[in-house]
Amino acid sequence: MDPLKYIFQKPMPTGKLAKWQILLSEFDIIYVTQKAVKGQVLIDHLAENHVDGEYEPLKMYFPDEEVSFVGEDITETYDGWRMFFGGAANFKRVGIGAVLVSEIGQHYPVSAKLRFPCTNNMAEYEACILGHRLAIDMNVQELLVIGDPDLLVYQVLGEWATKNTKILPYLYCVQELIKRFTKIEFKHVLRVQNEFADALATLSSMIQHPDKNFINPIPIGIHKQLAYCAHVEEKSDGNSWFHDIKEYLAKEEYPEHATHTKKCTR
Repeated sequence: MDPLKYIFQKPMPTGKLAKWQILLSEFDIIYVTQKAVKGQVLIDHLAENHVDGEYEPLKMYFPDEEVSFVGEDITETYDGWRMFFGGAANFKRVGIGAVLVSEIGQHYPVSAKLRFPCTNNMAEYEACILGHRLAIDMNVQELLVIGDPDLLVYQVLGEWATKNTKILPYLYCVQELIKRFTKIEFKHVLRVQNEFADALATLSSMIQHPDKNFINPIPIGIHKQLAYCAHVEEKSDGNSWFHDIKEYLAKEEYPEHATHTKKCTR
């Protein structure tokens, strides 16, 4: 049920509903059901697509058919270096992560745990600066910076302005780091396309990082078969895998170690 209709039609409102009904009674409000709006849309649509002579398919106008897509597609291949960054904040503090991808596809991840009060936007700037410094240390000259926080990307590009005293120092720092590159671009993407950097940031925020010990980089491998498939307990006798089959075909005798089940499944 529509909330306005519920407020106006409830006979004995109590609590907040009574308060809202009193406040809304000061205005000349006329409630119109949703059906009237749908009917007017249908009338306008039929009036615009009337049938003259032979039937023709109705013309559908969707000028904003791509409005649901926010960001840019990065599925295409880029020739130069790319840098993904992201931040994650939760009840266990804040973590940041960045991934530098070389021209041949080699990934260089880096992450850190922040132990100071930090907002979500500050965490995104921390991750972006972390990735820029990694690229500078590796002497990268041309870089494509890719991130899902649209606020940061558009502020760095100068399309959006900010007066936040916590964000301005970060913005100035990024602008100074940009000058170290001969060519740099910024792209805003969906969060699903930035999953590697976001995963690093989430891991850094959740893990209980030791104070004195150092954690080595975590290698990520790919297993294409079950773990027990590569597990071999028996030692090889030096014969080929078809030795027993060859002996059976030649002598029509089972091997000495053959069980009753194996004999039945020959």
